[in-house]
Amino acid sequence: MADKVAKLAKQINAFAKSHGGAETQVAYIGQRGARIVLVGEDGGWGDLVAPSYEIAEKAVEKSGLTRHESFDGEFAAKVRTGKYEWKRMAGIQIGG
Repeated sequence: MADKVAKLAKQINAFAKSHGGAETQVAYIGQRGARIVLVGEDGGWGDLVAPSYEIAEKAVEKSGLTRHESFDGEFAAKVRTGKYEWKRMAGIQIGG
């Protein structure tokens, strides 16, 4: 488990470094594990999937980044989307 935590923490910190800092949120996704949502200070975003909620929590803790309990409010408002995301969202809405 320690290896997985360390690997995820390294990936989290690499994301933060490339985006001028970052904040996180951990979401349980069932048997698959947990999703670590990353939002950079520049509005860039991404995610990682951990094999368990416990591993995700420990990786975020090890990274030292701010963790939010939910993906809403000011935290969600930091996300910046581009043309690709808007096109994908529109395509989903109209059946594409």
